[in-house]
Amino acid sequence: MPIQIVRNDITKMHVDAIVNAANNKLMPGGGVCGAIHKAAGPQLAAECSLLGGCDTGAVKATFGYDLPAKYVIHTVGPVWHGGEYGEREALSSCYKESLALAKEKGCETIAFPLISSGIFGYPKKEALRVAMDAISSFLMDNEMMVYLAVFDKDALSVSKALFANIEEYIDEHYVDEAKLLDSYRRRMQEEELNCFEKGAYAPAASIGAAYQSDTAPSDGDLDDWLDAIDESFSEMVLRKIEEKGMTNAECYKKANIDKKHFSKIKSNTNYKPKKNNALALAIALELSLDETKELLMKAGLALSHSNRFDIIVEYFIVHKQYDIYEINEALFNYDQPLLGGAIE
Repeated sequence: MPIQIVRNDITKMHVDAIVNAANNKLMPGGGVCGAIHKAAGPQLAAECSLLGGCDTGAVKATFGYDLPAKYVIHTVGPVWHGGEYGEREALSSCYKESLALAKEKGCETIAFPLISSGIFGYPKKEALRVAMDAISSFLMDNEMMVYLAVFDKDALSVSKALFANIEEYIDEHYVDEAKLLDSYRRRMQEEELNCFEKGAYAPAASIGAAYQSDTAPSDGDLDDWLDAIDESFSEMVLRKIEEKGMTNAECYKKANIDKKHFSKIKSNTNYKPKKNNALALAIALELSLDETKELLMKAGLALSHSNRFDIIVEYFIVHKQYDIYEINEALFNYDQPLLGGAIE
């Protein structure tokens, strides 16, 4: 199952387990730890007092008590000392061990805070990368819905250079929707005027014959037209997977989408996905911009330069940057929907 980045209070999430960024004594502290203990009630601290503490990078589990989550998985992240004292390895262990323990307890959903990025001082950008690397590695071989709960954009702010490049690309390609509609209306009026001048009036609704598919028959009855239907969205996805030498699992995991959702795509030739999932598959398959547009068209979708979401994803495709988690960081930073994640 996929990773979803959410701006949410982890203590209010209805998941099987939440992860507590704990201290070595497993006692109530500040930040996320204090909030979890407060929401769970005094029974949580009472159970924690029986566990004998927890080493950095290790995990211990308790019940969730007054929390919506059944379990709290406590893990102790490293204190940042400049990155030369095994901080990355310890932080990675926090995520890996938490996920392994959640799997052992039969959890299907789990929510993490950004461990060590608060009073422990781990730089948020680096902490996010460690989290994404560890979680995505686990999900390549396991099925679990993983949420990363963040309170603000600071943890997911893209680099200044990338931000500047995306901003420039948006400025160059963004078209105001009102102007786009006005331009379309002017073209329709010009087409109608041309038809009048030629003595053959055709209403705007019928203008578009010039844009018929090359595969569509020029005449014949309805059956002839239906026989000319092109490859469907799901057929193109499966063909591209084969051409790329990928397995289905490699594709849907790289696309950050759910296995059950991918099964719907595979089994239903006429399946129509949401745009964020269609684009997630295009990213996973590392399609070119033209191939991406073709894939979207088969789902009845299109990229629009009046939509910032579309332009940002297009930027990454044009620059052949196919890391879906990096793309989602940028989308999150711009308050846009994320790729994949959603179960349709």
